[in-house]
Amino acid sequence: MSKYLINTWEPEVPAFWRASGRDTANRNLWISIPALALAFAVWMVWSVVVVNLPNIGFQYSTNQLFWLTALPGLSGATLRIFYSFMVPVFGGRKWTTISTASLLIPAIGIGYAVQDVSTSYPTMLVLALLCGFGGGNFASSMANISFFFPKAQKGYALGMNAGLGNLGVSAVQFIVPLVITAGVFGAVGGEPQTAVKAGKTSAMWLQNAGFIWVPFIVASSLLAWFGMNDLASARASFAEQAVIFKRKHNWLMCWLYTGCFGSFIGYSAAFPLLIKTQFPQIDPLQYAFLGPLVGALARVAGGMIADRMGGARVTVWTFAGMIGAVLGVLQFSPHGGDGGNFTGFFWMFMLLFAGAGIGNASTFRMIPVIFMTERQRAAAGKPKAVQDQAIVDANKEGAAVLGFTSAVAAYGAFFIPKSYGTSIALTGSPDAALWAFICFYMSCIALTWWCYARKNAAMPC
Repeated sequence: MSKYLINTWEPEVPAFWRASGRDTANRNLWISIPALALAFAVWMVWSVVVVNLPNIGFQYSTNQLFWLTALPGLSGATLRIFYSFMVPVFGGRKWTTISTASLLIPAIGIGYAVQDVSTSYPTMLVLALLCGFGGGNFASSMANISFFFPKAQKGYALGMNAGLGNLGVSAVQFIVPLVITAGVFGAVGGEPQTAVKAGKTSAMWLQNAGFIWVPFIVASSLLAWFGMNDLASARASFAEQAVIFKRKHNWLMCWLYTGCFGSFIGYSAAFPLLIKTQFPQIDPLQYAFLGPLVGALARVAGGMIADRMGGARVTVWTFAGMIGAVLGVLQFSPHGGDGGNFTGFFWMFMLLFAGAGIGNASTFRMIPVIFMTERQRAAAGKPKAVQDQAIVDANKEGAAVLGFTSAVAAYGAFFIPKSYGTSIALTGSPDAALWAFICFYMSCIALTWWCYARKNAAMPC
């Protein structure tokens, strides 16, 4: 029997939680967080790389650049569908190690590809798709951490894992612009490229956008292998987990989480290029990292707020705030001959990122509560063994739904950049895409209020 396998895990039993459960759960959480942050960094690295490709001689159109920005979202979201079910099959420790180590493939690939301007566009597309490995990791990471904590602390745990993990998006948009200005790895890292920007020539090591993550990925993979645990009670086959596809609330929460996380990751991916297209005089990399940073920190706070106030109530108000923020973005964007107001545009996006971050936490607080309540209602009045099994089943279903909803929502990382690109191509501005987002948020408010937040809702949470 592996020393990393825990056969008895009862976080809902106070004595067990105080004696050993809390320490074990927190250790797994704090190893999971940096692994997830690296996954987000690799997933979103193209948001920074595409801004610099034209500067070093790659001749790509704006639409082609938006495709490179969007494709990691497409592959990451698709991989999340499969990753959602991997932890109960392989175990959290093993899968975290495997999925983290897989990030080495796109990180090293990008490092070599950008050093040669003759690298074909299809090759770049393949590398963009491979960055989806990072996107897939979120589903398995969140499912894994959800098993370790009691219901009363799931909002905190999931908010910490996702919120601090989301900092990887901000980190990549802050760190990469710094490391590409120096030969961090010396001769091993390759020769610099000549970058031409605003008529000025400088040296650039764009390969560091990929290479800089390699040592951290190796370290995090080893830490996961030697420091995390597998839970016997979390084991389940795909067939056992597939019951979630029959659950109405699985599909409803997919819709709501798309409005939150889909917005966060889609806006994060497209924000640098959107700034560049709408305000050409602005250097987007000086500001773009702040949006994901605000969203990630807001998610940490949102988990704690949702634990106190209830996830549904927080979610309703969050979507209302996001609608107001998008209207603000429309107000301050360039129109016709008007150059727009970048300061107002920027701060409206900060509000939008904050709302998305809080909503990420509040919706993920709702999911385990919904499935625990549903299973316990069904077991009410039955023998204790049946009620105990209901808790085990609820945790498995809730974890699978956390992963699956994150898979569906991650398509926002594809659709939002592509919506901007299509809207700009057809109308000359991103306004049509922004109005479509407002309509979607309105549907999310109606759905949350009717099913979960109103006084006589069937599943208040």
